[in-house]
Amino acid sequence: MARRALITGVTGQDGSYLAEFLLDQGYEVFGMVRRSSTVTFERVAHIQDRITLIPGEMLDEVSIINVLKECKPDELYNLAAQSFVQTSFSQPVFTGEVTALGVTRVLDAIRLVNPEIRFYQASSSEMFGKVHESPQTELTPFHPRSPYGVAKVYGHWITLNYRESYGLHASSGILFNHESPRRGLEFVTRKVTHAAARVAVGLGREVRLGNLDAQRDWGFAGDYVKAMWRMLQQDQPDDFVIATGETHSVRELCEVAFGRVGLHWEDYVVVDEKFLRPAEVDVLVGDATKARTTLEWAPEVAFAELIEMMVDADLAILRR
Repeated sequence: MARRALITGVTGQDGSYLAEFLLDQGYEVFGMVRRSSTVTFERVAHIQDRITLIPGEMLDEVSIINVLKECKPDELYNLAAQSFVQTSFSQPVFTGEVTALGVTRVLDAIRLVNPEIRFYQASSSEMFGKVHESPQTELTPFHPRSPYGVAKVYGHWITLNYRESYGLHASSGILFNHESPRRGLEFVTRKVTHAAARVAVGLGREVRLGNLDAQRDWGFAGDYVKAMWRMLQQDQPDDFVIATGETHSVRELCEVAFGRVGLHWEDYVVVDEKFLRPAEVDVLVGDATKARTTLEWAPEVAFAELIEMMVDADLAILRR
């Protein structure tokens, strides 16, 4: 019988890549989705007939229990979150409800319905925030600098707590920034690649950004979902940093994106105070040694290749 996986946040960037990957591995894939009047399924439209979508709500534990009883998963990947850092400053309580307490509701549902379900928690490099050491490992202290980062720290520790208290096979992947053509337009990488494409086809004149000196460790989402799966195939649950180990600045991102369409980024990028965070995270870079050795995982897509892939995809969308 095929193994069954349930993905919360299946309609997001990571959820869609993970669903594709699990289908290729022969899984039966279920996705938990919110009931809402505006439904956005474009990221999973191409596989929607191969996955089963079940309504459930991260704010309602009873609905999660019902989803578990209905689809009886072997593995559960918790990717649902209010995942945009900037929004977390204007919606801190909602971010806490979904991104922090939502994790407890899912873990508690597993404990009550079937403690044998293997659980993956999407932790984040934003937990490191004001970094205490560089590069960051699984043992680096957390110092989150946004309500989103704080909520992710809660989700991370509650996962560890349920693992130690109830013996659940619960692992956390501390994923550094990972991007793709399916990234939301509000995220800086996609904002820049989409702007470069718009300028190239004559639809745009500029892009307004915040801190150009911010440095991030950017990888490809399609590579990172494979690491999530590998964590749940281990005999013992554990936490893993998933990263490329390289940093690139927002300035460099602009250079590669506009360069792809033969333009000079300086002519189109405007720094706007509005996009500066109340508390800035300057440099994030991960040390994924443990993932390389234990999970035998390594990123395959390099930074420039990733950004060019995104620009090409945005050009294709605009030309349509």
